[in-house]
Amino acid sequence: MSDIYELVLAVDLRDELSEQEVAELRWHLGAGPQPDRLSIVTAFPVVTEDESGEWVVEDEPSPLLATDGGAWRVGGALCSALVVRDESPRKGWALTARQEIHPDEFEKLGELLGWLAARAHENHRFPDDTTVRLGHLRFYENLIPDVLEVKDGRVVWPT
Repeated sequence: MSDIYELVLAVDLRDELSEQEVAELRWHLGAGPQPDRLSIVTAFPVVTEDESGEWVVEDEPSPLLATDGGAWRVGGALCSALVVRDESPRKGWALTARQEIHPDEFEKLGELLGWLAARAHENHRFPDDTTVRLGHLRFYENLIPDVLEVKDGRVVWPT
């Protein structure tokens, strides 16, 4: 059995992103090179074994939403896009992504989603102003997805 989830993001971001942030976001989406300095998600620890059998933690940055092509478990295509949105009242950026993710990726992806939620347009916010709706998440065997929310800066992952 597999622990794969379908992640679908559809979020409008306010027009306050720096060039550095846009470049890093494009890298995470597979649409640009890795920036020299990472500021959205800054650490990508991976545990490896060295030649002497000792465990070593290395930093291996990798984009979080960059898979492109046919989906392995959820069917359909995996893709990501970031486009400028010039019209009011949602001037800024429109981000859409459809990816397959494993629960091992929840922590790192949660950092990125929390960052996105803090920059999301008001139309994604619930009246309590602490909850932001970014898209949906669906376990690959389920027919009905769950709303993907960030509450108080933290992603509400399935239990």
